[in-house]
Amino acid sequence: MHGRKLRIMGHHGSSRQTILFLLVPKFSMIAFSSAIEALRLANRAVGKTVYEWRLVSEGGLPVEASNGVLINTDASLRQILHAPETERRADFVILCSGIEVENFNNPKIFAWLRRMHGRNVSIGGLCTGAWILAKAGLLEDRRCAIHWEMIPSFAETFPDVDVRQSLFEVDSDIFTCAGGTVALDMMLYFIGLRFGTNLAERICDICLTDRIRPAHDRQRLPIGSRLGVQNPRLLSIIEIMEANIAEPISLEEIAHVTSISRRHIERLFRHHLERSPARYYLEVRLERARRLLRHSNLPIIEVAIASGFMSASHFSKRYREYYKVAPHIDRHRPDLEDGVVATGQIQDNPEQHPPTE
Repeated sequence: MHGRKLRIMGHHGSSRQTILFLLVPKFSMIAFSSAIEALRLANRAVGKTVYEWRLVSEGGLPVEASNGVLINTDASLRQILHAPETERRADFVILCSGIEVENFNNPKIFAWLRRMHGRNVSIGGLCTGAWILAKAGLLEDRRCAIHWEMIPSFAETFPDVDVRQSLFEVDSDIFTCAGGTVALDMMLYFIGLRFGTNLAERICDICLTDRIRPAHDRQRLPIGSRLGVQNPRLLSIIEIMEANIAEPISLEEIAHVTSISRRHIERLFRHHLERSPARYYLEVRLERARRLLRHSNLPIIEVAIASGFMSASHFSKRYREYYKVAPHIDRHRPDLEDGVVATGQIQDNPEQHPPTE
């Protein structure tokens, strides 16, 4: 258990707090704007400036967001560190990150974050910010949240960090969120701690959102909503499959655990998803592999093993069948998004392509 408390919790509600937003290239505009707008609206609701902020970049130059918009900044890392004592006060730093974070390697930013943390400044990360905080050595043995697309690769890359699928996590003086509009929920949570839930809910109304989501809400839509099915037995089987990707279990084991016969399981998949259980399980594993390829620098053999394949050659064959491209080529195709539907046709034969490899 870390002893330092989050600075935002300790300040009296009437005092002014200073936030430094550290922008790195390709940061998420929606997460950044959601966080900063919550603070602006809090000032408006209170009727005075209780939050002030400055935008920081490595060299004090504008930073391009993932949507191509350039944002001007107020200060460089060096200016913050060497400012006069009267200008140094910062209650916390919020790191704004986004896409391509798996390739981010900036020792100056890592060192700056560690130095700010050493000054008893609370540190936060939006969207994929947890990845940079982990590389800076600030998340070891801590809980964190990161965008769901990054969770598999994050868990493989940083095994000593307790990454969770929650919307946001607050672990002592480090806080992280999954990005998108979740940044609004997290900031409203903090505002509520200082000024009470009534003020946070007023800001929620102004933003035209129906509620403040708690940290433990799920990031993704429920499986049934994603797939367009509501059969509880089928959904329980899919949950088991998604929880056992690195070490796939057989259809017989699934039948035993769920007390549903193998034949009935096959009928459920045919009726609701128009594919066999083996085919669906294979697709889930290949989708996990694609996220690992796109969002980590793991060797292909490690991607294969983490996705439940026993050999790189067998993995590559199945990947080419499904995505019509070899894994090592797909890794370097930035023109494609993870959501692109695969065009490959894998023979739908449970005996030829069993769930286990």
